[in-house]
Amino acid sequence: MSDNLTREDEMLEWGKHYVMVRPDHFRIDYVINPFMDRRDQPDPQRAHDQFGALVAAIEEAGGRVEVIAQRPDSPDMVYAMNLGLVTVDAQARSQVVLSHMRHPERRQEVVTTHPWFEDRGARSVWVGRDGVGAHFEAGDAFAWGDALVVGYGPRTEELGLKLLAVELGVRVRGVRIAHPGMYHLDLAFCPLDERRAMVCPSAFDEASAAALLALVPEPLVLSEAEAMTFCANSIVIGRTVLMPACPDRVRERLEAWGFEIVLVEVSEFHKGGGSIRCLTNPVDITIGRDLPAVLVPEVVLP
Repeated sequence: MSDNLTREDEMLEWGKHYVMVRPDHFRIDYVINPFMDRRDQPDPQRAHDQFGALVAAIEEAGGRVEVIAQRPDSPDMVYAMNLGLVTVDAQARSQVVLSHMRHPERRQEVVTTHPWFEDRGARSVWVGRDGVGAHFEAGDAFAWGDALVVGYGPRTEELGLKLLAVELGVRVRGVRIAHPGMYHLDLAFCPLDERRAMVCPSAFDEASAAALLALVPEPLVLSEAEAMTFCANSIVIGRTVLMPACPDRVRERLEAWGFEIVLVEVSEFHKGGGSIRCLTNPVDITIGRDLPAVLVPEVVLP
């Protein structure tokens, strides 16, 4: 691995504008991942304080945040990354592929976010709706290299990959998630710049782990123990990495690459199975800049 510092032309262009959901009704009402326990409820005041600190840290790093109110009947809506995949085309027109949640407890979230996105000029795309059609959750999708990298298995269905490719006019590279605690791609994969990303091979089946590592010229390979600290569930704004935790070895590598690490306490949200990336949805991914358009959309599997 090279220790060369990240150059200006290698930094991610996207990830400077986010949508978040204020945690007015955040609680654990049901169990849909290994982190959730109804006996271990988040403290409302601490959750609000941590949310506010995260917004402030994003803004201090040069990012922008828009905040949506939370539905009272949707305790998981705070994990805004999973509301939908927003992209912008070359003419600055935006569209959102709205998530079709695997678990019915979360499906009402898009009832609120659908009109919110449309009011801001985004065209809505559905790969499934109301329990019918393919499941897709946006926490499984990242623009990376020549494609949209999409994790499938626990939450997103393989069928959804083809629909994403066709609707967006892009190449989709699918990787199969096999770890119950890393049920979304954003828990095991974090783009850092155009050459580097954090990757936890333990999250995937053997072929998918090899395929994902092959895509990244300089991967920061995480152990399972490191990934379970939520360190990959981070966001990057320029050279600043906002992280919930940073194991010593990970810190050493990031700093050698020229990144500044800012730790933000979001432990109340870990009780629901999400961290910084889960709480933030980037709305500035641009097709033609961050995600190449292709004449013939395709899906590539390991």
